[in-house]
Amino acid sequence: MPALTLPIFPLPDVTFFPHTMLPLHVFEARYRAMITDALARDRKLAVVRLKAGFEASYAGKPAVHAVAGAGEIVSWERLATGRYNILVKGEWRVRIESERPSDTLYRIVTAQQLDDIEPTTDASASLARIHDLCGRLLRALDRPADLLDAALAGDQRPGVIADRIAAAVVPDPDLRQELLETRDVTRRLDRLGGALEDLVKQLREGRE
Repeated sequence: MPALTLPIFPLPDVTFFPHTMLPLHVFEARYRAMITDALARDRKLAVVRLKAGFEASYAGKPAVHAVAGAGEIVSWERLATGRYNILVKGEWRVRIESERPSDTLYRIVTAQQLDDIEPTTDASASLARIHDLCGRLLRALDRPADLLDAALAGDQRPGVIADRIAAAVVPDPDLRQELLETRDVTRRLDRLGGALEDLVKQLREGRE
């Protein structure tokens, strides 16, 4: 599979999953330039999470996690101030292999697409567990019962369901990054199920 050349948008505690939509407000000059250039090319970019301690070198090239989400800008609005509101559609997991020399204000990397490792056995039990836990979570939060129906739709691959539910309900940034880095779909489903159980338990205990 050929390597990808992508500009990166490093953000603190943002994890971008494939098969999801991510709205972003872009205000820094270097990233406004990145969006302008991306829109003139193929509209592709990667959103990558900054590693802890990034504050000391934020204006330069702080360390980022190697696995990121990448996709295409599918809608955008340039404001009178020069800022952008954009919507990015997640297409791939990618692993950053190297940073490319560049004369741009923003960073450009070479990355490799990471495909899911599909389950070798029937995933229906894991999916049923996640479906049940999502229902329990929505009831605990007093949210509409059908809120996650699109993310849980059975005509999707198991890995897609895992990504969309993780993006929608998992709040912990470290766990979200862990799930993004988990290519093995069986492991991703199991880890997500455990996270949902923990969330339901925490909500129940908080009300007692």
